[in-house]
Amino acid sequence: VPSRIHPGNFYALPQSPQVFKQLLMVSGFDKYFQIVKCFRDEDLRADRQPEFTQIDIEMSFVDQEDVISLNERLIQHVFKETLNVDITIPIKRLSYAEAMSRYGSDKPDVRFNLELVEITKEMQHCGFTVFETVIESKGKICALNAKDLGELGRKQIDALVKIGQDYGAKGVAWLQIKQDGSEKSSFTKFLQPDTIQLIKDKTSAQNGDLILIVADKATTAQTALGALRLEVAKRLDLIDKDEFKFVWVTDFPLLEFSEEANRYIAMHHPFTMPKNEDIANMDTEPQNVRAKAYDLCLNGCELGGGSIRIYQQEIQEKMFKLLGFDKETAYERFGFLLNAFKYGVPPHGGIAFGLDRLIMLMAKCDSIRDVIAFPKVKDASCPMTNAPNIVDDIQLKELGLNLATLEKNK
Repeated sequence: VPSRIHPGNFYALPQSPQVFKQLLMVSGFDKYFQIVKCFRDEDLRADRQPEFTQIDIEMSFVDQEDVISLNERLIQHVFKETLNVDITIPIKRLSYAEAMSRYGSDKPDVRFNLELVEITKEMQHCGFTVFETVIESKGKICALNAKDLGELGRKQIDALVKIGQDYGAKGVAWLQIKQDGSEKSSFTKFLQPDTIQLIKDKTSAQNGDLILIVADKATTAQTALGALRLEVAKRLDLIDKDEFKFVWVTDFPLLEFSEEANRYIAMHHPFTMPKNEDIANMDTEPQNVRAKAYDLCLNGCELGGGSIRIYQQEIQEKMFKLLGFDKETAYERFGFLLNAFKYGVPPHGGIAFGLDRLIMLMAKCDSIRDVIAFPKVKDASCPMTNAPNIVDDIQLKELGLNLATLEKNK
C-alpha cells in the first residue's frame, strides 16, 4: 500500500502476524491469542479469499504435544458448544509422508477409505519403457483402484485422465476390468500377463473395477492420484457430508525445492524448527530434514497450521543459509526479529486457524463466500464496489506514483 506521508515507500498488508507474535514471546508474554485480519494475493478457491480472519495462538515454553493437546480441546469445546457435536480426542495423526503415500494429499479427506497403492517395486524390469524410465529417474508409480467403475465409457475415462493431467501428471494409465472379466487398457499390451496380475493383486482389483496408474515424480504421481481419489469418491457417493473427520498431519519436510527459483524454500516459513534428530542433516541432506510442523485438517481442508519455532541462533543462521540468504540479506529482511532474538528467546510455538474456513465447514457450506459478508468473487474482484478500480491522477500525484501503460491482450 503506497504511503502518502513517505512518498516512494509502501506498507505491506499482513499475510499473518507471525513475526509479531514471536516478538511478543521474546518480550516476555507467555501466551498470545488474537482474532486478526490477514491479506494474501493468491489465486482464489472455494475455501480461500484474499481477505480473511485468523485465530492466532502462540505460547512460550511449549513443545509440539502441548500445542496439539490445547487445540484439540479447543476444537472439541467449540464443536460441542455450537453444534452439540462430540469430537473424539486425541485426533488421528498422519505423517506428511504417510498422508501423501496413502491419500495423495497433505490435507487428506479421511471420511472414506479409498487409498493409493505404490507399485514401483512390482514394475521394475516390467518391459514398459514409460514405467522403467520413471523408476530410473527415482520417481514413483502409484495406483488407485476406482472400485465399481469398471463399466465406464471411454469418454468418462478420458475425463478422469484429464483430471490427472490437470494436476501435473504427464498421463494416466488405466486398466478396466469389466463385470464379465474382460479387460480393456491403455498400457497392458506392453506388459506380461504375470505383471498385469501383480498390479491387480496389489490393488485388490476385482471384476467391475477400474485401476488408474500414474508414473512420475513422487509428489506429482501422488497429487494427481489424490485428485482422482476425490473425484472417484464423489462419483461413488462415498463422502458423508454430515460427518466431521479431523486429522493432524505432522513431520512436514522443512524445505521444498523450487525449480522456478532454483533453490530451496521453506515449506511453512523460515522460522520453523527442524526435528531434533534431523538437525545434523541440515548441511548434508537438507531435502530429508523434517520440521516440527503440524496442520489440522477437516474433511479435506486445511483448517489450521503451526509449528515450533527456531529459538537457537546457529540453527536460524543455518536455515537462512539453506534458503540462499546471506547474513546481510537476512538482517535486511528480518533484522527487527533477529535483533530481538539476541536478548534471549524462549522455546515457543503456535498455530493459526482460518476462522472463515472453520465456519464454512461447520455450516456445511460449499464455498467460503457463503460465510463472509461482501466476499470477492472468483477473479478477486467485488462487483458491488467495483474493486479493484482505477484511481484518478490527483490521487496518484498525492502518492508520488506513475503508472506504466500496459497493453491488453487482444
